[in-house]
Amino acid sequence: MDHDNYDRNLIRDILKTTKNIAMIGASPNPARPSYGVMRFLLGKGYRVIPINPGHAGKEIQGQKVYASLADIEEDVDMVDVFRAADQLSAVVDEVLAMKKLPKVIWGQLTVRDDAAAAKAEQAGLTVIMDRCPAIEYPRVVG
Repeated sequence: MDHDNYDRNLIRDILKTTKNIAMIGASPNPARPSYGVMRFLLGKGYRVIPINPGHAGKEIQGQKVYASLADIEEDVDMVDVFRAADQLSAVVDEVLAMKKLPKVIWGQLTVRDDAAAAKAEQAGLTVIMDRCPAIEYPRVVG
């Protein structure tokens, strides 16, 4: 896949068919970008499951926080990654170890690792990198 240019219809389809999102790196700090994106996604009706080992068992924006993807009991459609780009490969490994794979791994702004993306794509996942669903949603969905 060309990770420099994503087809508008691909982004729209992902955002329209996704229901459950696991957000790795979710923060309880309102000043952090993940907090604002989580608020936006919750406001659009998505189920957002925050992943943050330092806050596991607590709540962020009324949602129970989990330490890792392995701790989530429900299926997720998308894993939204708020981590440094050099950690994306480890996130892909964690995703590939899930009992039921999500359809999409979405790396937030500046989160790009083409080798990690290739590994996920070989397993049948769609990978979006260096994009934000809160920015893309108004652009492609309205």
